Amino acid sequence: MPPPVFRFAPSPNGYLHLGHAYSALLNFDLARASGGRFLLRIEDIDATRCRPEFEAAIYEDLAWLGISWETPVRWQSEHFSRYREAVETLAGLGLIYRSFESRAEIARLVAQREAVAPWPRDPDGAPLYPGDAKSLPPDERSRLIGEGMPYALRLDMPKALARTEELAWHEAGAGPGGESGVVAAHPEAWGDVILARKETPTSYHLSVVIDDALQGVTDVVRGQDLFWSTSVHLLLQRLLGIPQPAYRHHRLVADSSGQKLSKSTAATGLRELRGQGATPAEIRRIVGLPE
Repeated sequence: MPPPVFRFAPSPNGYLHLGHAYSALLNFDLARASGGRFLLRIEDIDATRCRPEFEAAIYEDLAWLGISWETPVRWQSEHFSRYREAVETLAGLGLIYRSFESRAEIARLVAQREAVAPWPRDPDGAPLYPGDAKSLPPDERSRLIGEGMPYALRLDMPKALARTEELAWHEAGAGPGGESGVVAAHPEAWGDVILARKETPTSYHLSVVIDDALQGVTDVVRGQDLFWSTSVHLLLQRLLGIPQPAYRHHRLVADSSGQKLSKSTAATGLRELRGQGATPAEIRRIVGLPE
């Protein structure tokens, strides 16, 4: 049997905090305990927010924690062509369509609908796509494309679900509601998710499943905030014919008010804590991991 493969995949759009430290250390510990491999992936598809200094800080912080990783590191920005191929595969199955509404227009459409009745929202709390791009006449769609209108490439969720059987995964950790064991996936809860945009040929949902497959990741260990995203990931894996890794979702490290940490929370930033004299062993104790 090949060794298990774990990964830590931060985005270089800010400095790492205690929540990142917990996830990275947990993956590293699990890889080491199982005789497995530990990979580092830089999820830098957002060119407007990702910066070289944040990436350099990721390497510095992880090394300070005592974490080592295989090289070369995988940068998502170097693999846009592979993500385009996946979009083309799904488009060839008739599962992709363009939507041309701006974020402001979508917000206006949602407000109109919510004036009549509550509008459904995805597990992250964002409203489902309210537009009618799927019913645009071909000549209107061609006109908008010809005029250079921005667009999002969306997965036609009803059509995608019609091509698959019921989806489920075995949860080795726990979801936000304590879900564990066999968990039924509900991709429909996300509506017609965006898989790419005109200016960016991928999204988190698409690139993460492609990268995990190409890197041979066997065990995805990540925070509970991504628990229900697994439903979309299983659907994409099935549609694209790629392997499904094992999933384990872990608790989130919260701040003093009980809120999920963000990269703007300086009090829990690794750089700040290190500057105050914290040691890697103390970081382990703070996040609840053995030294």
